Amino acid sequence: METRHHYTGLSAQEVEASRKEHGENVLTPPAKKPIWLQFLDKFKDPLIIILILAGVLSIGISFYEYLGLGHGAAVFFEPGGIFVAILLATGLSFYFEYQADKEFAILNQVNDDEPVEVIRQSNITEVPRRNIVVGDIVVLNTGEEVPADGELLESIQLSVDESSLTGEPMCPKTTDESLFDKDATFASNHVMKGTKVMEGHGIMRVTAIGDATEQGKVFEAVQIDNSVRTPLDEQLDRLGKWVAKMSYVVGVGIIVGRILIYFFSPSYQGFDLMPFIAYVLQTLMIAVTLVVVSVPEGLPMAVTLSLAYSMRRMLKTNNLVRKMHACETMGATTVICTDKTGTLTQNQMRVDDAQFYGVAPDSSAVTEGIAVNSTAQLDFTDPEHPRVLGNPTEGALLLWLNSHAIDYRKVREEAEVTEQLPFTTERKYMATVVKSALMPGKRIIYVKGAPEIVFSLCKTAGEGATGGSIEKQLLEYQNRAMRTLGFAFDILDENEVAIADGKVAAEHLHFIGIAAIADPVRADVPAAVKECIDAGISIKIVTGDTPATAREIGRQIGLWTDTDTDNNIITGPEFAALTDEEVMNRVLDLKIIARARPMDKKRLVESLQKKGQVVAVTGDGTNDAPALKAAQVGLSMGDGTSVAKEASDITIVDNSFASIGKAVMWGRSLYQNIQRFLLFQLTVNVTACLIVLIGAFMGTESPLTVTQMLWINLIMDTFAAMALASLPPSESVMADKPRNREAFILDRPMLSEIFGVGGFFFVMLFFFLLVFKHADVQSLTDMISINYQALFAGIGTLSFWTEGNLSEYELTLLFTIFVMTHFFYLFNARAFETHRSALHFKGCRGLLYISGIIIVGQIIMVETPVLQQFFNVIGLSLQDWIIIIIGSSFVLWIREAWHLVRG
Repeated sequence: METRHHYTGLSAQEVEASRKEHGENVLTPPAKKPIWLQFLDKFKDPLIIILILAGVLSIGISFYEYLGLGHGAAVFFEPGGIFVAILLATGLSFYFEYQADKEFAILNQVNDDEPVEVIRQSNITEVPRRNIVVGDIVVLNTGEEVPADGELLESIQLSVDESSLTGEPMCPKTTDESLFDKDATFASNHVMKGTKVMEGHGIMRVTAIGDATEQGKVFEAVQIDNSVRTPLDEQLDRLGKWVAKMSYVVGVGIIVGRILIYFFSPSYQGFDLMPFIAYVLQTLMIAVTLVVVSVPEGLPMAVTLSLAYSMRRMLKTNNLVRKMHACETMGATTVICTDKTGTLTQNQMRVDDAQFYGVAPDSSAVTEGIAVNSTAQLDFTDPEHPRVLGNPTEGALLLWLNSHAIDYRKVREEAEVTEQLPFTTERKYMATVVKSALMPGKRIIYVKGAPEIVFSLCKTAGEGATGGSIEKQLLEYQNRAMRTLGFAFDILDENEVAIADGKVAAEHLHFIGIAAIADPVRADVPAAVKECIDAGISIKIVTGDTPATAREIGRQIGLWTDTDTDNNIITGPEFAALTDEEVMNRVLDLKIIARARPMDKKRLVESLQKKGQVVAVTGDGTNDAPALKAAQVGLSMGDGTSVAKEASDITIVDNSFASIGKAVMWGRSLYQNIQRFLLFQLTVNVTACLIVLIGAFMGTESPLTVTQMLWINLIMDTFAAMALASLPPSESVMADKPRNREAFILDRPMLSEIFGVGGFFFVMLFFFLLVFKHADVQSLTDMISINYQALFAGIGTLSFWTEGNLSEYELTLLFTIFVMTHFFYLFNARAFETHRSALHFKGCRGLLYISGIIIVGQIIMVETPVLQQFFNVIGLSLQDWIIIIIGSSFVLWIREAWHLVRG
C-alpha cells in the first residue's frame, strides 16, 4: 500500500515521551485486597460475629470455672470448639472463592503481547499491543483487533465489528465526511480499542490507550462498588438478629427466674452476699450457655458447604461460579436482562432463506457467483464448524455453499478474476468479472448487492421474478429483520465492456435470486426462555440493534407476542431522555431496549432494583460490563470479552442461555436445602434451649453439659449441614414463582414445624428428666415398673421441682435419647414440603454416608473411655441401645404414616 510511505510515525524519543505521559496500553486490573484481608472479610457475616461473641463469653466463663471453681482444663474444650467451627466456616468459604478466582483468571487471560503493525521513524514494524502509545500510526488489516482508540487517516472498504461496545456487528468506517453515519454511536472516522476489523484495511493515529479508551472507561465503571446486597445476605442478617433477640430474651428470663427462685425457695435462710454472688455467676453461666446453644453454629458451615457444593456441581452444567453467593441469588432472580448478539443469537450470520428464479441453487451461475464475487474467507481449522474471516454477510453465503457440499475455495481458485468493482455504501453492490471455469471459454460478470439496486441494473429476470413479487418478498424478509442480497450475472461478449467509471456497464444483466441472511437464534434459546418465563422470571432484551431486528428476535424466542405494543419497546436515546420518575413508571413493562448504549443497560438494572427486583444480567461484550457489575448476578459468556467476564459473578462456559435455567434451578434448590438445614438445627436448638431453661429452674445442673451441647450444636449439626447440602437439585422448583425477597427465610410452615416438633421433643425429654430425677433408673427396662402416680404426687410443690438428682447413667440416657430422636428427625427435615417419602434416597448417597457417621460417632463417643470423661457420659448396655434406637425411630415412622394418610 503505497500511501503508507507518506507517514513517518513517531521517533524513539517521541515514543518514550508519549509513554511517560500516557502510560502503557493495558487496562489497569482492579486493585485486589491482600489475601489476609480477603480472609478477614469472611468474618463480617452476622452469624459469624454472634459466634465470635459467644466464643469470647465462653472463654470468660471457662476461665472462671478453671481458676475460680477449680474445674479441670476440659472446660476450655467448649470455646475451643466454637472457634474451630468459626475457622472451618470462614476457611472453607475463603478457600472455594480463592480457587474459583484462580480458575477464572485462567479462563480470562488476555494476551497484551500480541504484535501490532505500526509505522515508526518511516519504517513499518511490529510491536506488542501493550507498547502502542498515543500518536502512533497503526496499520489496520482484516481480522485484526483494534489495539487502541484512534482517528482514521485512511480507510479502504473498512468495516469494524463494534458489537463488544455497541452491539453492532458491522459498522462502515470512512474518512469521507459525506459518507459519515450521523446516527452511529461512535464517529465514522474513529475506531475503538477491542473492536475487530471485519473487512478492508486502513491507517489510524492513536488518540487514547489503556484506561483512557472507551473500553477502558467502561472497565473503570465496572469497578465502582455499588454494594448490592444479595437476597441471602439480607435473609441471614435478619435471621442473625432474630436468633440473637430470641436468645437474649430467654437468657434474661433465666437470670430473672433463677434470682426469684433464690429468694423464694424453701431453703432460703436470709441474704448472704458471697453465696448470692456465686449463685448469680452460676446463673450467668447458664444464661450464656443457653445463648451459645441458641446460636445455630452449624449455619455458616451449612451455607458455605451448600454454596461450595453447588459451585462445584454447577460447573458440570457449564456455569463457572466466581462468587459463591451468586449460586443462591440466581434462585431469587425475578428479571433477566440479556443482550442479543452472542447470547440469544449465534453471533454468526447464516442464510435463512434463498429464492432463485429460473436457476437451481447449485447451478454454476449461483455457486461461481457467490464464490468469486466475495472478499470473505472461511477458516477450516475445525472442519465441523468453519469460522468466517471478513464480512460476516458474505461469510454467510460461503457457509451456505459449504452446507451444500460445495467447496468455494476450489471454485474460486479455478476461476480467473479479470476485473473487480468493490462494494461501497454509496454504490450498494459489488461486481466481479471472471474467466469462468464452470462455463469454460466464457467471460462472466457477477453482481451482488442490495436487491432493489441489482434488480434495477438488470435487463431480464428469471421466471417469476417481477418488480412486484420481489418487492413483496423483500418486505417479508425485512419484517423478519433479515439482511437481503440480490444476485445477477451476464455472459459477456468477447469485447463487451463490463465495468466502466466505477459502475457496472454490462447491458444484459440477468436477475437470478435473493438471499435472506440473519444471525440465527440459538436452537436452545426459545425453550430456555419459556422455562424462565414459566418460572415467573421476566426477560428483557437490551441490544444495540434496530427496533425491528430486536422485536423480531423477541418474537422468535417467544418473548414478544401479538398483544405487545410500543409501550413494551424503547430505544436507547428515548430511554436516556426519560426522567427517573418516568423510568420507574415504565421499567416493568419494557421488554426490549433497542439501540442501547452501555449505560442504558446499567440504568435499567438499577431502576429494576429500586423496584425491588432481583436482577441477573447476561452479556458477552465490553458494553455489557457496567450492567453485569451492577446486577445482583452478572452472567458473562465463555467467549465474551475479558472486561465482561471480570465484571460477572458467573461465566456461562458453553455460551448457552439454557444454562441460565440450570443456574436458577440450582439456586432455588440450594435455598431450599438451607431452609431444611435451618428447620433441622433450629428444631434441635429449640429443644435444647427449653430443656436447659427448665433445668435452670429445677435447682440442678444443666441436663445437657456444655461439651454435650457442643456435640449436638456443632459436630452433629455440621454433619447434618453436609448431608443436607449434598442433596441434588429438584426440577420441580422451576414450577414455582420466584420467592419474595422480603419474606423471612423461616416461613410460617417452618416456624410451625420448628416450635411444634421442638416442643414435642422437649415435652418428651422433660418427662424423662422428671422420671430420672425422682426415680433411680438403672436400665431403661426399669421404666416399666415405676409407680408414676406416686412419682408425680408432689408435682404441685416447689420441692418437687427443685430437689432430686440425676446420676451419670441417667444423664447419659437423656443425652443419647436427645441425639437419636433428632438423628431420625434429620430424614424428616430433608423431606420437608417435598411431598415425598423421607425414605426416598435416590441421588442422596452423601446423606446416607453422613447419617451413618453420625450414629456410629454417637455410639463411639458414649462407649469410648477417653471420650466418656470429656463428654461426661458412661457406657450403655446393648439392650439400652436397641431400645433407644427403636424407640427414637418412631419419629420417622410417624411422619411416614402421616405422609401416607395425606397422600
